[in-house]
Amino acid sequence: MQGYDPSAFPPFAVTVDLAVFTVRAMRLHVLLVERGQDPHQGRWALPGGFLLPHEAAEQAARRELAEETGLSCDTTEGLHLEQLRTYSDPDRDPRMRVVSVAFTALVPDLPEPRGGGDAARARWTPRDEASPLAFDHDRILADAHERIGAKLEYTCLATAFCPAAFTLGELRQVYETVWGVALDRPNFRRKVLATPGFVEPVAGGPRRTGARGKPAALYTAGPARSLHPPLLRPEGRPR
Repeated sequence: MQGYDPSAFPPFAVTVDLAVFTVRAMRLHVLLVERGQDPHQGRWALPGGFLLPHEAAEQAARRELAEETGLSCDTTEGLHLEQLRTYSDPDRDPRMRVVSVAFTALVPDLPEPRGGGDAARARWTPRDEASPLAFDHDRILADAHERIGAKLEYTCLATAFCPAAFTLGELRQVYETVWGVALDRPNFRRKVLATPGFVEPVAGGPRRTGARGKPAALYTAGPARSLHPPLLRPEGRPR
């Protein structure tokens, strides 16, 4: 390290941003916060903030999510965060050079969040009503939506949107909501049940869903993490 001079390089900051999705009333929602400070005070944005000294990016993401939305520490610690990509355009933040590490997450329907930290408010917002957002968060949100749509095709990640025990109808609604297409019910059921480890039946009584007919059987997420063969989204069948 002899001869190394850190001041020879221009300083810059590192932040984290989170695109957290859920399904509410058969619509895809994203978690947003209203900025309580400049820049972009009063505008809606994705939750996030600056890394603290000696803090890893994922640690910062979980801390900021809890501080800005009021979600409990237990909720944020149990959340499956996936790193999306790094955003480093020189002018993405008017304060200084800021590089952001973005994460995305899927959660079951949670209670309404509340603002905290430097966020005045927090809320679940329908994905198609979220724009325009502060900074380059529209781009991050679009990238995150595309990522989860693709991952539903070849992983078992859709169960993260569901409660601990769910029906196949509720699981199908996740796919239809994220993809924006209608799925053939018998074909979807056949593919899910034919995939080893995707879902497992829950012991006990079925759940009455409000529709006509017998109550629906309950399932829980199985041990599998990938789908073989993949569950590809259909083309040309808008929901």
